[in-house]
Amino acid sequence: MLDFEPFLLTLKLVTVTTMLLFVLGIPLAYWLVFSRARWKVLVEALVGMPIVLPPSVLGFYLLLLFSPENSVGKFLDHYFDIRLVFTFPGLVIASMVYSLPFMVQPLQAGFRMVPMALSEAAYTLGKTKLTTLIKVLIPNMKTSLLTAVILTFAHTVGEFGVVLMVGGNIPKETRVISVAIYDEVEAMNYHQANIYSIILLAFSFVVLVIVYGINQRMHKVHYLP
Repeated sequence: MLDFEPFLLTLKLVTVTTMLLFVLGIPLAYWLVFSRARWKVLVEALVGMPIVLPPSVLGFYLLLLFSPENSVGKFLDHYFDIRLVFTFPGLVIASMVYSLPFMVQPLQAGFRMVPMALSEAAYTLGKTKLTTLIKVLIPNMKTSLLTAVILTFAHTVGEFGVVLMVGGNIPKETRVISVAIYDEVEAMNYHQANIYSIILLAFSFVVLVIVYGINQRMHKVHYLP
């Protein structure tokens, strides 16, 4: 019988992660695009690290960071009674780190595509940077916003190395769908693993179709005479 608990936990994880990254990603992407700080390239490199860094490496260092044996984990445990290793909140933070570039980079592209004349006109009318961001920039980059959300959502669904390292394999707590597939293969239950995998394969295909469709539509609109 198919266990839907990993799907529900995965849905909860990706929803929370995507929402938090959306709130964090907009101001971060805005700063990376419009800031003139010379050291912003270091921040941009850190944001993009999960793209090139093996998930197991990232998960290993997050595991060390969150461990009660180390300073950060010990501080959170002692003063706030917060434990991030092998818990759902730890999975959320690890997923946010891992999926951060998939939210921020499309938003950066969106900010760059908005004509500078719109921002300059808003400033001329006495609008603040915050008002310009909310009422001028964001409404003119809806396609990039949607792409960022879809890519972040899909990328978080498929992550394995980070969630396994930080969350382990605890039913109803950290056993997301990617870990469930690994677990079924380890138990040589290939039929169950195949069902899980087919569902993820279909989901990934649908997500890519949506993303490519959005990009094609944006390309056509951009080049309309």
